[in-house]
Amino acid sequence: MRPLTRPRRLRPGDRVGIVAPSGPVERENLASGVDVLRDWGLEPVLGPHVLEPHPSMDHLASADELRARDFQEAWCDPSLSAVIAARGGYGTQRVLDLLDWDALRRAPVKVFVGYSDLTVMHEALAQRLGLATLHGPMVATASFLADSATREHLRSTLFAPESVLTSTPGKDTRTLVPGQARGVTLGGNLSLLAAERGTSHARPSAAGGIVLLEDIAQQPYSLDRLLTQLLRSGWFEGVAGIALGSFTDCGEREDVRVVLRERLAPLGVPIVEDMGFGHGTSTPTLPLGVPAVLDADARTLTYDEPGLT
Repeated sequence: MRPLTRPRRLRPGDRVGIVAPSGPVERENLASGVDVLRDWGLEPVLGPHVLEPHPSMDHLASADELRARDFQEAWCDPSLSAVIAARGGYGTQRVLDLLDWDALRRAPVKVFVGYSDLTVMHEALAQRLGLATLHGPMVATASFLADSATREHLRSTLFAPESVLTSTPGKDTRTLVPGQARGVTLGGNLSLLAAERGTSHARPSAAGGIVLLEDIAQQPYSLDRLLTQLLRSGWFEGVAGIALGSFTDCGEREDVRVVLRERLAPLGVPIVEDMGFGHGTSTPTLPLGVPAVLDADARTLTYDEPGLT
């Protein structure tokens, strides 16, 4: 698996687009998140429909066509250096086929930041545009607003990416399968990766990659089903290593570990669990599409190069 094209790092004064391809955004949270970006010296530009309700379904930010239009216009705007999701939830899958991918491909390379439901956008940008992206916090979400470590890690990744090349093991980080693995990072939310199998935007397999996996509100039996789907479909064949993040509200931690160990350990590749990224109270930013080494013995993920140039 080859590394992907890396966007340039941000600089004070850069304009960044804020879009909502997924669920509805709380006005106050968005305003607070935008203020943080302004404090960093960035100029946030809100998509016109970020706060517009969907006409009939309250789990979506606005109509599919409008969410797609906001993303399309932000990505194709040459004055914007980045596009950051306001929040996750559900809905990104519904906009992917409404985007003009030829136009997106012709647009200047940009930074993209998001996680959870935005996993499908990460995958589409990697597969369709060959672009490295950032699996990181969104500006109107709780971890970004409440946790200073989350904000600082994203800020460092955006402005000084060479300063955050190695992850720091947390108190709960464990070696599930020992060893070292080298590969290009990919992945994100387990539910979305499984749901994308068989679609036009999905990668055929994770061969040669270091896969990042996290999820929320999936009981152990559901995690079992999702992992089994990816295993049975051959998606894990040739994977180099696996980094497991948070599995928030997924039942008892040990029950979750049993499922992860039983399904993934037979792959025989280095695996580290509880690396902290995902839906936890703190959300570190991890580049996708960049070569890295997963050291399961040291419980670290170290990038060969920064996520941004």
